[in-house]
Amino acid sequence: MPRITPVHWQALEKIFLATGFRFARQKGSHRSYTKPGVLRPVVIPTYDEVPVAIIRKNLRTAEISRDEYFRLLERT
Repeated sequence: MPRITPVHWQALEKIFLATGFRFARQKGSHRSYTKPGVLRPVVIPTYDEVPVAIIRKNLRTAEISRDEYFRLLERT
């Protein structure tokens, strides 16, 4: 299994949009995405490289597995 590495925020956004999340709002450099059935929003900072800790936290919130993350990442 490959390691999760920092990615550009737009690549991360495509992954969450592909799994059914929708853009909700933006405040400063942070964009929020919501999905029915998921209690907390996923927040993606508009950084050139989103840190691994934020990616992992968002995957946990969205209940996306590592396997699915890498499968979706290959598509982008």
